[in-house]
Amino acid sequence: MELQKILSRCDHTLLTQSATWEDIKAICDDGIKFSTASVCIPAAYVREAKDYVKDSLKICTVIGFPNGYSTTATKLFECRDALDNGADEIDTVINIGFLKSGRYDEILNELTELKKLCGDKILKVIIETCLLEREEKIKMCELVTASGADYIKTSTGFSTGGATREDVALFAAHVGEGVLIKAAGGISSLEDAEDFINLGADRLGTSRVVKIAKNQDTGSGY
Repeated sequence: MELQKILSRCDHTLLTQSATWEDIKAICDDGIKFSTASVCIPAAYVREAKDYVKDSLKICTVIGFPNGYSTTATKLFECRDALDNGADEIDTVINIGFLKSGRYDEILNELTELKKLCGDKILKVIIETCLLEREEKIKMCELVTASGADYIKTSTGFSTGGATREDVALFAAHVGEGVLIKAAGGISSLEDAEDFINLGADRLGTSRVVKIAKNQDTGSGY
């Protein structure tokens, strides 16, 4: 698979707590240069980043991140604030405790309200697969589909594990029509990236693929 095809599916990501504006500006520059799908950055930098890139690059941010147990009202406020600041895409984390307690209606209501707020902007739903049983993952495929959200996403990258090939294949088998898949966390090679795409992932949350592209660009290998 051509490297550019992989890059076009990458949300070039920097969500570390110590990220500075100079760090964010650098990944925006990389995102523009390598034509990534978006950059995924902390909400505090969305307005600056949008002003910086204009219409050259999509800006994605995270809400209810990374634990997911904020109230629905809080997540809606975060979402509205991010959209007002210029975010093009929103990645939200579900309340995992609610899922494990069978509080499915509350999860569905939250996701439905978030998607209604996003309108034609993309909403991705992080379910943190490393903390879930197989049947819980399948249930979330159903709830994400019912909510109208655009993507189901494997991981935050801040828990005990990231994307696995098995989980992406499971998503592909159980999401409804129109729901796309994002694999995130632990994607460290072009082989990983290509495997996830071939299994059904439309997006990849990673910074490693751009690093590989930069190394190839300078002839330093990877």
